[in-house]
Amino acid sequence: MKQSFAMQSVTIAAGKVRLAGDLGLPEKPMGIVLFAHGSGSGRMSPRNRFVARTLMDGGLATLLLDLLEERESEDRHKVFDIDLLADRLMAAADWLARNPSTEGLRLGYFGASTGAGAALQAAARAPAMVGAVVSRGGRPDLAAPFLPDVLAPTLLIVGGEDGPVIRMNEEALALLTCPKKLVIVPGATHLFEEPGTLEQVASLALQWFRRHLGRIDD
Repeated sequence: MKQSFAMQSVTIAAGKVRLAGDLGLPEKPMGIVLFAHGSGSGRMSPRNRFVARTLMDGGLATLLLDLLEERESEDRHKVFDIDLLADRLMAAADWLARNPSTEGLRLGYFGASTGAGAALQAAARAPAMVGAVVSRGGRPDLAAPFLPDVLAPTLLIVGGEDGPVIRMNEEALALLTCPKKLVIVPGATHLFEEPGTLEQVASLALQWFRRHLGRIDD
């Protein structure tokens, strides 16, 4: 059932930088999902915005965030700096915990491609803050040293035609000790551009987050 929701532009301080984001708030959100985009992408990613809309229709708040400032996004080293991206995610998580409209909401991370590595590292470094993680076509191998420390239930979604990434996710799944699941979407390539495949991703993510997120003070 679709819900009405409000969208607002926000700016989040992370050290010396200011990160632009879009915060989506249903009327009575059951949790909030922070998006970690892949390399070369940002809060305007049509795929992540599609997933975010599905989550909001399902009663979850969302934060689509540029993890790099515009000038930084041209620096390939920073684009693939998983430690830096995880730091930025954690700064955004702290902001959400203090923001009056989102405080008290349990947090989930949705990571795509390299963003999944950053999300899993952030989840391992601050386990008490994170209730669930979902990875779409992700590179969890980029967070390999942190994977055994992830406590949040983690769902890995990979396209059936994305062979190398399937292997990376299978290896990552073996390192995870938290509640975990790997779902391979038949016929989908890395970006889930095939008809119906992104809808499957969004539906799987919604089910996972609804199952594992709730108000901290419940």
